[in-house]
Amino acid sequence: MRQATAATKVHDLEALAAFISQHPRLAVLTGAGISTASGIPDYRDDRGDWKRPPPMQHQVFMSSHAARQRYWARALVGFRTLQDARPNAAHQALAQLEALGHVSGVITQNVDGLHQRAGSRRVIDLHGRADIVRCMGCGARRMRHDLHAELAARNPQWQGAGARAGPDGDADLEADFSAFRVPDCTRCGDGIYKPDVVFFGDSVPRATVEAAFALQAESDALLVVGSSLMVFSGFRFARAAARDGQPIACLNLGRTRADDLYALKVEASAEALVSLCGLLDGGSLSGLSRRPA
Repeated sequence: MRQATAATKVHDLEALAAFISQHPRLAVLTGAGISTASGIPDYRDDRGDWKRPPPMQHQVFMSSHAARQRYWARALVGFRTLQDARPNAAHQALAQLEALGHVSGVITQNVDGLHQRAGSRRVIDLHGRADIVRCMGCGARRMRHDLHAELAARNPQWQGAGARAGPDGDADLEADFSAFRVPDCTRCGDGIYKPDVVFFGDSVPRATVEAAFALQAESDALLVVGSSLMVFSGFRFARAAARDGQPIACLNLGRTRADDLYALKVEASAEALVSLCGLLDGGSLSGLSRRPA
């Protein structure tokens, strides 16, 4: 049985390699599953259900000082996991596929910046970047590690706290947050600092959506990697591809919202990109060749 399973996986990867070879300009849509090997937790299980309570809602964050105290206290504890994460082999394989000319660009739902650090050149951060914070009043930006240094200085008693890290750089921590001190914007004096990411309940900026659709439109096919596509901001690209007759392939463990739209689905983790890259680069399959960059 194990041999049959292994043979099936090899066959599936060969089919995916053939799919990529037949569509030389591939748009790739990635989700949390590509970053789990870097130590960053994902949101959902193989059925697409939440593994933990849903993340912070935009309106709650903006309207409640207590919610912001809770968020930033948990972030002070949990962001170390996101900050210390390094690109894994799947990120590096995607960058190599881009260098080989198979990938036209990456649309990522992740906020960790690991695609860029792995060497991918064209990356659209659909949901923003967690390493930047923005004042919701005046728009001033600052690096998140600078804000965290200020948070730590204002709240030294939280430095030793430990808890399981969450996907967004927070932590599963329950405590009395009422004394946690959250700084206001240093430029305008009273603005609310928020990570420069799209919280649940917020909208992706129009310019970002347009850039992502432009990338998809100039590509031959769409590859979904490590995403259940349960969130509409990602699912919309699979829906648009299907509407426009653009073939879609998926590399993901478990159910996704777009399972009925795929020309090909491979049930495997994102690390299978490493083997896939080897197949494409080595030309070990009939008809596969290196594409011009």
